[in-house]
Amino acid sequence: MLAFLCISLYLLLVLLRPQEYPQMVDAGIPLLPIALVSALLAWLGSREKRFDEPQYLILPVFVLMTSLSIALNGWVGGAVEHFTLFAPSLVAFVVLANTTTAPGRMTWVMVVFTASAAVMAVHGVDQKSTGVGWTGMPLVDDGRIQYLGIFSDPNDLAMLFVICLPMAVYLASRGGLFGLRRMLWLGVAGLLLYGIYLTNSRGGMLAVAAMLGVFLWVRRGPASALVVAVAGLVAMRLLPSRLNELDVTERSASGRVEAWYEGIQMFIGSPLYGVGTGNFTNYHHLTAHNSLVLVLAENGVIGFGLWFAFIGYCFWMMVRILREAPQGSYPGQRWAWDDAATGGGGEAEAEAEGEAAAPAFDAAWDMALVEQWRRDRAVATALLVSLVGFAATAFFLSRSYIILLYLLAALVVAHFTAVRERFPAVPAFRLSGDMFRWVLLAGVATLGFYVLLRILLVMS
Repeated sequence: MLAFLCISLYLLLVLLRPQEYPQMVDAGIPLLPIALVSALLAWLGSREKRFDEPQYLILPVFVLMTSLSIALNGWVGGAVEHFTLFAPSLVAFVVLANTTTAPGRMTWVMVVFTASAAVMAVHGVDQKSTGVGWTGMPLVDDGRIQYLGIFSDPNDLAMLFVICLPMAVYLASRGGLFGLRRMLWLGVAGLLLYGIYLTNSRGGMLAVAAMLGVFLWVRRGPASALVVAVAGLVAMRLLPSRLNELDVTERSASGRVEAWYEGIQMFIGSPLYGVGTGNFTNYHHLTAHNSLVLVLAENGVIGFGLWFAFIGYCFWMMVRILREAPQGSYPGQRWAWDDAATGGGGEAEAEAEGEAAAPAFDAAWDMALVEQWRRDRAVATALLVSLVGFAATAFFLSRSYIILLYLLAALVVAHFTAVRERFPAVPAFRLSGDMFRWVLLAGVATLGFYVLLRILLVMS
């Protein structure tokens, strides 16, 4: 319990960053390190230690590889410095993933994420009105809102809003308090959408369309998803925003394409371990503006394969929860789970398969499990859509190493671990059996991006 409280405090400090407010910036108290070290020590002294999922092995190896890539490019001191900077993300991932397996704790962390984002959105509204927010941060020169620290870039702020939007929708779906809780979180969701608009982030707006499409795909199927997502994208293009300037020949877009090309050239020049973490701008005047290209260029095929597998497992875990149905101990129980999850058809499907009728069982206990499975699927849907939002925004940003990614991944891993504890029939993942798959998929992703790049170069 103490470890969870400490990591929750750390999460608040990472997101809201009150230690960087003008009123506290001169206090000189290292609140972030204190909170993280306290969480680590409390976790080490607890029994909440699980390392079941592949990400627990992949991430430490990736951190070592990113440091080694610097050393292999001739700067050992830089490797040590990078490891020191990345270590907090690794520790936060492990502690948060280990301590958030209980359903109530998962809900609480979602509340922390979403409420923090809502505070930042309110700050943005105030900033837009007065020109300067209560943090002392002014608007960006082009009128876009920003926050403190890691969210001082409007695009990073939009990324946070995007990630938290599905969480707000999930929290609203829980109802309660005579509908007031639903209204509260739907209001927060609307506030986050307005915040994305105020950031004027093209990646953020495209991410909203992508998330809407995936959410509807899960709930209604691909046809509805495609129609609504395209309609949403068209509606956003009608708004006065930078999305209307989205064109491959536009200056900002052409600069990104050029950076992607240079990143691929860096990879070709050093395919095994890359040019070294943090060295992209030593070879090109702009950063990669693409998280995939950044890892590929700086860490080579080894680092990229690890990073790709880390994120790929996160998506796969949530999809597995949505596609699987826990097997019961009597014939036909699988159909009962499917029926509860999808809203009908269980009995007809059971008859079509020739399943025998289920024998008598404890109805109260069974319904409690069905309700838990429904909630677990709802959480998986929210986290999957959040992952899609991150991926969509990260495609246009160099955000391969930011802590926000690893905090979100920790929630995914925690949820998958918890679901498998409650429903052991959900298959586990084994890295040893998936290694060839990830090598193949990473190669396909690299080739696919190269083909896209060549098309964009021809168009520009």
